[in-house]
Amino acid sequence: MINKIKYCTLVFLWPVLAWAQPFASDIAAFKKLDSISFPAARQVLLIGSSSFTNWKDVQNYFLEYPILNRGFGGSSLPDVIYYANDLIFPYRPKQIIIYCGENDFAASDTVSVQVVVDRFKNLFNVIRAKYKKIPVAYISMKPSPSRTKLMPKFNVANNLIKQYLKSKSNTAYIDVYTAMLDADGSAMADLFVRDKLHMNAKGYAIWQRIMIPFLKK
Repeated sequence: MINKIKYCTLVFLWPVLAWAQPFASDIAAFKKLDSISFPAARQVLLIGSSSFTNWKDVQNYFLEYPILNRGFGGSSLPDVIYYANDLIFPYRPKQIIIYCGENDFAASDTVSVQVVVDRFKNLFNVIRAKYKKIPVAYISMKPSPSRTKLMPKFNVANNLIKQYLKSKSNTAYIDVYTAMLDADGSAMADLFVRDKLHMNAKGYAIWQRIMIPFLKK
């Protein structure tokens, strides 16, 4: 009878636990990969949201740099902070590159620029508490045709994060936003797949060109 009660309790609580730990399946998948073959240290670690997740062939764009991609789609800055012990600290990277923030704004119209900038600062401080000197770079939030109404917020937040990083050592701000705009200031539609949010190979080629000067060998 006791076992039955325990089972019923677990069944009842499972939806709550699953809700409380979003992206648990993504993190479990990374851990399974690690258990099969743990990544070598001193790689360039990519963390953040789906622009990294969908870059399945990212290593082919940077043949001279060992890349470890730990982006998980749909994530926001608090999610990356929450999973820092799983996706950042085990790997002893030589450089950390962050792409995140878009989803923070997309989650709610009430999320302000300052909230997102503060979230980024929190993530940066979490990283610096563990890794005092490892280079950290932030890739600007990109302009996406499906998120045109959010582009003014992206632009302001990008600039504030850029200014913040200028005051920190071993950091870089990587501006992809500007290079992805048409002459009229709109997002280049031909850089995106059908959903007008995620990039195609042409979009990633722009990122490649802009990122290479910032990567650490």
